[in-house]
Amino acid sequence: MKSFADLIERITPETYKTLKLAMEIGKWGDGTKLTQEQKELTMQAMILWEQNNLPEEERTGYMGGQECAKQTQKKLSAAEAALFAPATGTLH
Repeated sequence: MKSFADLIERITPETYKTLKLAMEIGKWGDGTKLTQEQKELTMQAMILWEQNNLPEEERTGYMGGQECAKQTQKKLSAAEAALFAPATGTLH
């Protein structure tokens, strides 16, 4: 019997797309619902395949470019301050 990793190496891009669609809609192509075990194994297969075949930003669960809320808030506050600052030479 082959290992799970060996099986992942044999997944084609077309098979990956089939697995991904099945996860998205919760059914196989013939309309049969995925069991909980099938969902778990399919998700594992997708994630492993993506690690070997897709750039990080295209992988399931990628959340790049995230900053902590305080940093984002500071940037927004500074931008808002500049936006609403009185014009130079006015008496406001």
